[in-house]
Amino acid sequence: MASLIIFPAIDLKGGQVVRLAEGDMARATVYGDDPAAQAMIFADQGAEYLHVVDLDGAFAGTSVNGDAVRAVVERFPGHVQLGGGIRTRANVERWFDLGVSRVVIGTAALDDPDFVRAAARDFPGGIVVAVDARDGMVATKGWADVSTTSAVDLARRFEDVGVAALLFTDVGRDGMLKGCNVEATVDLARSVDIPVIASGGVKGIAEIHVLALHARANDQKGGVEGVITGRALYDGRLDLAAALHVAAAA
Repeated sequence: MASLIIFPAIDLKGGQVVRLAEGDMARATVYGDDPAAQAMIFADQGAEYLHVVDLDGAFAGTSVNGDAVRAVVERFPGHVQLGGGIRTRANVERWFDLGVSRVVIGTAALDDPDFVRAAARDFPGGIVVAVDARDGMVATKGWADVSTTSAVDLARRFEDVGVAALLFTDVGRDGMLKGCNVEATVDLARSVDIPVIASGGVKGIAEIHVLALHARANDQKGGVEGVITGRALYDGRLDLAAALHVAAAA
């Protein structure tokens, strides 16, 4: 079995490290004003991967917190996965040139799937498709809009095109510490041949253990690849070192 990847989250709003409740920009809790320093705290605790989101960019449709992202990439010794407002070929190329390991595409995956397919072809292993869902339906534009497309239908559009992973977020749980929607995550992973990253509402070590048991085998195309956790880490409900140990040991 492959080990579950733990992605500590650094969400950026106005250059600060924040967490939102249910994706609502008006319900932001600030956890720090030095994203690069936060990245190094996670690195010191053993993290080899980070998930960074330009929240302002997700709403603006283009990079807003570029300086903060750049500082994180320059200092963090591991892999940085970045999302938020990445909707053009130029955006994708820019971030790869600056050292980002993978980019996450959400709104454009629904609005311009050909763009995503082309990017997945031209940047092997570098494109992650965000499948953000509210009550099973895809949410876009910073989760402000809910479409009529189901999460599974969107995911299936990108099978066999070279997408590295699907990032599945239950928007209604994100930042709420209600518990990750493990059942929906695993169901999605079983529905497609693309690895799935769980996100939204992780509240403790128990979920890490359960998700680790569903981590994809090395010879499988799909399965659960990793989990993103933010508020539980910042609030001290989840110890990163312990989570990494559980993920590796399952």
